[in-house]
Amino acid sequence: MGHPIIYLVIAALMAGCASPRLQESAGVLGHARLGVEEAIMADGYRLPLRRWGDTERPRALVLALHGFNDYGNAFATLGPYLATQGIGTFAYDQRGFGSTAQRGLWGGEQRLIADLETLTRLLRKRHPGIPLYLLGESMGGAVIIAAAAQADTGADGIILVAPAIWSRDTMNPLQSWVLEVAAHTLPALVLTGRGLNIRPSDNRDMLRAYGADPLVIKETRVDALWGVTNLMDLALTGAERLPGPTLVLYGEHDEIIPDDAFCALLDRIPAQRWGIRLVLYRKGWHMLTRDLQGKRVMADIAAWLRKQDGQLPSGEEVRIGSRRLGHLCP
Repeated sequence: MGHPIIYLVIAALMAGCASPRLQESAGVLGHARLGVEEAIMADGYRLPLRRWGDTERPRALVLALHGFNDYGNAFATLGPYLATQGIGTFAYDQRGFGSTAQRGLWGGEQRLIADLETLTRLLRKRHPGIPLYLLGESMGGAVIIAAAAQADTGADGIILVAPAIWSRDTMNPLQSWVLEVAAHTLPALVLTGRGLNIRPSDNRDMLRAYGADPLVIKETRVDALWGVTNLMDLALTGAERLPGPTLVLYGEHDEIIPDDAFCALLDRIPAQRWGIRLVLYRKGWHMLTRDLQGKRVMADIAAWLRKQDGQLPSGEEVRIGSRRLGHLCP
């Protein structure tokens, strides 16, 4: 954090106080329902819905949650791959992202959690007896962890792909302080991330297409960053109650979620917890299923979906206390 940030904070303090802005509720009370191209929540909010594979008579179903500033199309590679394994995939745009209403405004942690619970219930009702798994990438993983800490998700298992757990406890104190001040003084301030020299993947062709996609948010409000940090706080705290079976995936080159934040997640998971497996990819980045080695990651996911205690083809599974994990989390 350099001098420009300090000047920004001083200017914000001089500008006076404000409050982070959340999405406004439509005030509608109705029944949630599942459509062909969207899911409609009880408050009338519409969540665009994508599906891949046979979602009527599948071997299993996956409900996938995208990361921060992304949208349901994040699984346009994974969904078709799982379809070849007889697994159907649903992915929806979470509130404030993709083509949802009030795009760019934070929807609220509890609303995101409630949407997940509603979609899970609707899919269970539509497909009784079919195994249902939750898969969350980055922020989507944080939503799942936070939801599982509050109540039974109703799913048969969880897959966390580079879960976003960079909470305030694992931030530099100055970073946390600056975020808090900015969110309550200049909440509408927009940040782009340009100049930070952070790469989410080694797949340059994918990143070019990602950057040109109009539904990917490129300019982020400070209060949205504040909101996703609140969510990550909930997720890290809730990791103590993470149920099994759960598959946790992380890349050694992840520049979005720092190593120490990921290691803090592992510290919160009880060592004796049954059914939690960890895969650490030597050549993995943050967008694991879209990296250049994405097929290896997707093959592990498919293998785990077939048999939660079976062998994973990448051979990169690690155990808590192993020497390799010790290098990442000394």
